[in-house]
Amino acid sequence: MIQKRPKKWFWAILVAMTIAWAAPPMSTLSQAASSKIATVNGTAITQADFDREVQLAQRRFASSGRSPEDSELLALKKEILENLINRELLYQECQNKGIKVEKTTINEQYELLKKRFPHETDFKDALSRLNLSEAEMKSQIERDLAIQQLITEKFVQKVTITDKETKAYYDSHPQGFRRPEQVRVSHILISVDQTADQAQKAAARKKIEDIQKKLNKGEDFAALAREFSQCPSGSRGGDLGYLGRRQLVKPIEEVAFALPPGQVSDIVESPFGYHLIKVIEKRPETLRGYEEIKVKLQEYLKQQLVGKQVDLYIEELKGKANVERFLAETTKKG
Repeated sequence: MIQKRPKKWFWAILVAMTIAWAAPPMSTLSQAASSKIATVNGTAITQADFDREVQLAQRRFASSGRSPEDSELLALKKEILENLINRELLYQECQNKGIKVEKTTINEQYELLKKRFPHETDFKDALSRLNLSEAEMKSQIERDLAIQQLITEKFVQKVTITDKETKAYYDSHPQGFRRPEQVRVSHILISVDQTADQAQKAAARKKIEDIQKKLNKGEDFAALAREFSQCPSGSRGGDLGYLGRRQLVKPIEEVAFALPPGQVSDIVESPFGYHLIKVIEKRPETLRGYEEIKVKLQEYLKQQLVGKQVDLYIEELKGKANVERFLAETTKKG
């Protein structure tokens, strides 16, 4: 099955969409805002920018029930730094080309982000935790929309993938269109820090046991997840979506693939804390037909080609730019 991570040109918008979960304390960001981890033609990329992106990436790991290994985290930080540099290079090119984004478009996107929160006060609280004003958030949106316009005009509009190319790719990559065995799983998490003492662990265990009693009395799993789960998925009733093997930490994976659909597990302990797991549906491994995948495959191939062209374009911009990096693990010039 085709799986492609999105390019990171628009991470600022993604941060805004998930700031309720990704935001570190304001004091941390305030301290980091004045320090820089890189400069691009003299323009600083701050530690606060970087920390927000790292927080978001770690939350994405957590939402699938796992945390990154040390080597993964280091690679992730390097990738995030380069993405921030690339975004700044692209935005500076937007300015050089005179690309402007209408205020009405920026405001529309801003309002769409606000609607992702239950109440406007929740959105404002999230902005406050990020130490961002409304104007600063709109500035982030403006930058990302400008970059999107640049890439669309320079590359996307000029790329065409034919039916012949699409079918040739499908026929030559049969293994790429096998949908692996998957399970759609929901969970309720009461988190426990790995450094917690026995009293803290016992308190967390008591909480999950109380929730389990409510389930045994017939209360709705999704409603309890929304009320009690300490995972970002709680807002979705605990739904983690469809996941394959090795996408979950081992204790959860073993239970999820063993349980029949509709059943709820006993309490499961993982490095994140205590879980109750419900299997919603299971999918066996299948081969997806060409007609089923044709449109998405065509778009995928177009994204791949555009991505390569943009990567080359960024390298060209870097060759003419003065970029300095100050992050310890990734320090280099280029």
